[in-house]
Amino acid sequence: MDGWGMSVVTEHDLLIVGGGPVGATLALALQHQGINATMLEARAKGASHHDQRALALSYGSILILDRLGLWAELKPKATAINTIHVSQRGSLGRSLLKAEEHGQPALGYVLSYGDLSTALDHAIQQFPGIEVSYETEALAIKPGQDSAEVEYRSQWQNYAGMARMAVLADGGRSLADIPGLQRETKHYGHDALVSKVECELPHDNIAYERFTPAGPVALLPNGPRDFSLVWTGKAEEVQALLALDDDAFLQALHTHFGDRVGQFLKIGKRLSFPLRLSYLKPVTAPHLAVIGNAAQTMHPVAGQGFNVGMRDAWELAQLLAAMPMEEWGQPRMMQAYQASRKADTRGGLLFTDFLVNVFSNDIVGLRKVRALGLGLLDIVPLAKQHLVRKMSFGPRG
Repeated sequence: MDGWGMSVVTEHDLLIVGGGPVGATLALALQHQGINATMLEARAKGASHHDQRALALSYGSILILDRLGLWAELKPKATAINTIHVSQRGSLGRSLLKAEEHGQPALGYVLSYGDLSTALDHAIQQFPGIEVSYETEALAIKPGQDSAEVEYRSQWQNYAGMARMAVLADGGRSLADIPGLQRETKHYGHDALVSKVECELPHDNIAYERFTPAGPVALLPNGPRDFSLVWTGKAEEVQALLALDDDAFLQALHTHFGDRVGQFLKIGKRLSFPLRLSYLKPVTAPHLAVIGNAAQTMHPVAGQGFNVGMRDAWELAQLLAAMPMEEWGQPRMMQAYQASRKADTRGGLLFTDFLVNVFSNDIVGLRKVRALGLGLLDIVPLAKQHLVRKMSFGPRG
């Protein structure tokens, strides 16, 4: 049979499309409950292990990794965020969020995507109950009343995977034409520039969130002296920044951000991507759940998107483990999953959208209100505690 002929039919209890951190977390969480899974990953084995993109992990995500037995291995490679300094340019209003004031060892940690992927992949190799098919491209997903069908291609052969439960966890592939699911998208017209920058002053495990009329700028401690930079602005302004030489860029960053960390000394490779808010309505269909960035994409202003995806994976694993396998994908289970995740995902979307809309403009009179709000947040302990717990754990914080 040639690879472009009839599809080979395969049968699965659980088929996960996407082997990145969210899909891998789901597979491992299920295996800890004795449930096997098959995972389809488009990239080659180990392809993401040297990816230096920074992930801001909330304290809740750290607890998930700890339950999977991975955090002790990862902690030496991560940089703790002990304090978050929130301010707006041109204003004295600011707020400090400190881990020690909220009974946490850290508010979060910064870890490279590659280090997290390596640890997850190595853990998966310890479990024969997790089968991973690398360099495998999902072509279509079709929910059905008895099972979901995942069409995929591997080694020049087409397959039709029939799954009692299918999970789309690949944020890089929208597969937006899944029957019954509709994607809502809001384009901000802004891009995010990301890089790694070395500063004159030590970071002291402080993360900075600086709001400006052009958009927020974040500096996350990453390594002994470096920060990961997320600089957002209008698309054309970000493209102009990408075109600057290193010295001119560092000077522009200092002018934009201010002097809180001294001079900016070195800048790494600069990349950019467009910012949007996107979500599926609903995130389930018969015998199918969509989780992580495939279900919702958020503005990076509050570092919520990846952590919401980790909670998606964990909550779905707990629900699958609690249900008899014959009930997987049935309406009662899918409604239960939607209900369990609705507050968290909606809260993350609304929170990040609110921050962008309120802080990233220069409407007359709003700057004083924002300054007052930041100042009040700093002196009202209950408000600060509520914010920290939501950022760390979602709605159940």
